[in-house]
Amino acid sequence: MLRIFLQAMGCVALAAYAAPAVCADAWPSNAIKLVVTFAAGGATDVTARLIADKLRPDLGQSIIVDNRPGAGGNIGADFAAKAPADGYTLLMATSSHVTNRSLYKNLPYDFVRDLAPVSRIAFVPNLLVVNPAQIRAGNLAEFIKLVKDTGGKTKLNYGSGGSGTSQHLSTALFNNMIGVEMEHIPYKGGAPAVAALLGEQIQVIFAPMVEVLAHVEAGKLKGLGVTTRQRSSRYPDIPAIGEVLPGYEVALWNGIMVPANTPADIVSKLNGAIVKALNQADIKQRLAEQGSDPAGTSPAEFRQFIASEVGKWAKLVQISGAKVE
Repeated sequence: MLRIFLQAMGCVALAAYAAPAVCADAWPSNAIKLVVTFAAGGATDVTARLIADKLRPDLGQSIIVDNRPGAGGNIGADFAAKAPADGYTLLMATSSHVTNRSLYKNLPYDFVRDLAPVSRIAFVPNLLVVNPAQIRAGNLAEFIKLVKDTGGKTKLNYGSGGSGTSQHLSTALFNNMIGVEMEHIPYKGGAPAVAALLGEQIQVIFAPMVEVLAHVEAGKLKGLGVTTRQRSSRYPDIPAIGEVLPGYEVALWNGIMVPANTPADIVSKLNGAIVKALNQADIKQRLAEQGSDPAGTSPAEFRQFIASEVGKWAKLVQISGAKVE
């Protein structure tokens, strides 16, 4: 009892100087907040809740999902970046946050400087889908030929969830590599764009797979290619676009980050719990059902990955011409 009392007094006495470092081994002692920067029910939110449920038993505390949508994910990311670095605020980061560094002129936070990587969660491919009632292409090569043949006549229209979204950037790179410009029709979100494709108002979308899975399986839409370097485990018969257009790759991802200066042992403990969860068979199955592939990493590997992503997404923004004031 005396030893425990002295340890507690030590934490209190040093709290103003080094409380996170000295008392980090007691983490977590209360509920943890996981900030999701998009609305409830979306792909990011679904994955966040899946991970949160798996972390609760291992960490011994509740993981509360806190949805803070708006400004392309910047409202929630700014909140998380400015939260205390004590391990009780986590951010469900996505590739959109890296894109926003180039897309927005003045951000109130620095994604790289103000946040520390813990672990990547998953890769999320976009799927090139067409309405088979409009587009008579049996495979990706036939679709590319069709686009080129109509490029100088009647342009095909492609939809997106808005300027600078992954749908927009994925298609912009595709256009750039085949040398033909399909017409961009932005919508206020991915769901309206998919509805427009089903309604034959547009002909193409490079959509996050989870948004179109049901329609592909019902035969209402046809998948022609995935944007990731490798094929998706959900649709192994659909080729990666890079197999036909060498060098093409747009890999969406998500992962957990914390405010910068969060104690290293907290980051390490959290990383271990995340990687353990991602290795469980039911998690792998649930992610695969969404079209995602588990991709757990160490904090150092995730940091290196983000550094490589900054230039990649900046180039895509430049190619697309997208801007957000």
